[in-house]
Amino acid sequence: MTIGAILPALNAARFLPEVIADIKARQPDLRIMVVDDGSSDGTAETARRAGADSITHRVNLGKGEALKTGYQWALEQKLEWVFTMDSDGQHLPEEMQGFIDAATAQKLDVVVGTRMDATEGMPWLRKKTNQVTSWTVSRLAGCRIPDSQNGYRLYRVECLRGLTLKTSRYDSESEILVRLARKNFLIGSAPVTTVYGEEESSINPLVDTGRFIRLVLMLLFSRD
Repeated sequence: MTIGAILPALNAARFLPEVIADIKARQPDLRIMVVDDGSSDGTAETARRAGADSITHRVNLGKGEALKTGYQWALEQKLEWVFTMDSDGQHLPEEMQGFIDAATAQKLDVVVGTRMDATEGMPWLRKKTNQVTSWTVSRLAGCRIPDSQNGYRLYRVECLRGLTLKTSRYDSESEILVRLARKNFLIGSAPVTTVYGEEESSINPLVDTGRFIRLVLMLLFSRD
């Protein structure tokens, strides 16, 4: 299989050398694309020095737009599969093989990481938020997705061809699952470890909750 990894990045230069080195150690043939979403700390240059490819957005467009840029790269490179991973080290490269094994064994098109089987280290509010949003996304998608807010994923690249997403921020990660499920692509999950480090979350609870509600309303009145 030809496999790539998309790492959306905003001011992630201090994390990238270790993250990229770890991915290469675990999956030496995997191609890595860092999408620098308007960083001011030399993220793109750091990614290239570490051995990854990079694309730069001149201004910050949002995680969803960074992912779309990565999806287009995967299609242009004719990859068969592509991971999406955080650039700050929260997603462990040693768990990548579990996604590949799940996709192969279960004939899946999308594998979403799930932290919900082992939530001991997860803050109570984040756990409850994940449960509510995952239940909502699962209902909209018509299939069970235990951890719909988890950005650690593996996609069959052909699923992304011709896909239109109307969101551009964190809500894009929910939208893509619903739209792919409605196109009858098979979505499953793989267990991942909950990792919290020194990174600062870019999520604005009030603003991003509003965006999620708006997404839900849009999808309720759209069946494509």
